[in-house]
Amino acid sequence: MTATNKTALVTGASRGIGAAIAERLAADGFTVIINYSGNARDAEAMASKIEKAGGRATTAQADVTDPSAVARMFDAAEAAFGGVDVLVNNAGVMHPQPLAETDDKSFDSHLAVNLKGTFNTLREATKRVREGGRIINMSSSQAVMLFPGYGVYAATKAAVEAMTHVLSKELRGRNITVNAVAPGPIATKLFFDGKSQQVIDNFKKLSPLERLGQPEDVANTVAFLAGPDGGWINGQVLRANGGII
Repeated sequence: MTATNKTALVTGASRGIGAAIAERLAADGFTVIINYSGNARDAEAMASKIEKAGGRATTAQADVTDPSAVARMFDAAEAAFGGVDVLVNNAGVMHPQPLAETDDKSFDSHLAVNLKGTFNTLREATKRVREGGRIINMSSSQAVMLFPGYGVYAATKAAVEAMTHVLSKELRGRNITVNAVAPGPIATKLFFDGKSQQVIDNFKKLSPLERLGQPEDVANTVAFLAGPDGGWINGQVLRANGGII
């Protein structure tokens, strides 16, 4: 199949990195399903933007922490488009705190969205993604940078990387690749929230390229893995971080 008759499901795609991924995949010819949990306005605005640019997009409300909601989302994709060819697991949360100051609510939120949410979509994808498809998980370079304050977040992303490696082997014989993209600091609202200008400037200096990554940098990496040139990449973690690590 060509991209023009393939469908890509992007979780957490109403804004930030997810929105950039949805926009890029639509430009590459995919019909894009923009998943969101609660921000319907932003999701609809992104779908409208894609449609106005000549692409094809629809929205799908589902909380990825709810297995039943995830199953219904895949059901709807199959009913509307015949199936899913690309899954991008982008939905995630990040609440930087020292371990000693992390309460149970924050810990449980990280595990529910970043880990269980990814597991829920992966479990459906193993049964639903069509032959020749691509599964792309979002990790983080924090899984190996291990900065203070990111212990719980990094732990969930390390677990996502482990599932990526294992699932790529479990799907043997189906011509489905499973990879992860691990961005470094990316200039999104999620990154900027709560950070002083000095902290932001320090993050900029981490990369030899001396800038923050942009959502489009990550989207370009995902597009490579989802496209024809990425077909021989499997079971890998691509660290899209400008050379930080």
